[in-house]
Amino acid sequence: MHLILASSSPRRKEILARLGLPFEVVSPGLVEVFRPDRTPSDEAVYWAGEKARAVHRDAPDAIVIGSDTVIDLEGKTIGKPADQDDAVRILSLLAGRTHTVVTAVAAVFPDRNERIAVEKTKVRMRPAPKENLIRYVATGEPLDKAGAYSLQGEGRKLIHSIEGDYLAAVGLPLRAVAGILNEKGIRPFNDVEGIYRTRNIMNWKSYEV
Repeated sequence: MHLILASSSPRRKEILARLGLPFEVVSPGLVEVFRPDRTPSDEAVYWAGEKARAVHRDAPDAIVIGSDTVIDLEGKTIGKPADQDDAVRILSLLAGRTHTVVTAVAAVFPDRNERIAVEKTKVRMRPAPKENLIRYVATGEPLDKAGAYSLQGEGRKLIHSIEGDYLAAVGLPLRAVAGILNEKGIRPFNDVEGIYRTRNIMNWKSYEV
């Protein structure tokens, strides 16, 4: 089995590694452009598939996993910030409100069959004065993340609570990926359900009440 993660995200790489399976990482090299006629879920599904297909074209004998994460704020799609000013704008929109993190994962197999899964995680943000948001953005942490914050990093100080799959919100729904691979008879070496029970990964425990 040749497994490829179609991503340039170190977070997705770290999450997928928890399966204990050997895999390669290849950047799909795509520039995402959202369309107004697509819902946030449609965007996530579309770009997860595009990433996986882009890499699969050069590795047709591999199983390629692509993933995409967007923010759904009352039906509006929010992706990564364009720059620091845009990051402050996005965080100002999210502050004190609840939004949904939508993460889609797409798997393309050697027979060209595809499998899609979507996970939605609700995130409630704390109210925050603009000066705090500016200081956070100045750290550089938010600039490559959908919604302009990091659940597992310093951005967790802006978050009141989460409801749903934490790993999906970070960037890759590990349980869903394991399920897709299981359908093809590929079983992870590590206990995925154990990871979800113990939450001993990427500061997940900091959200326990």
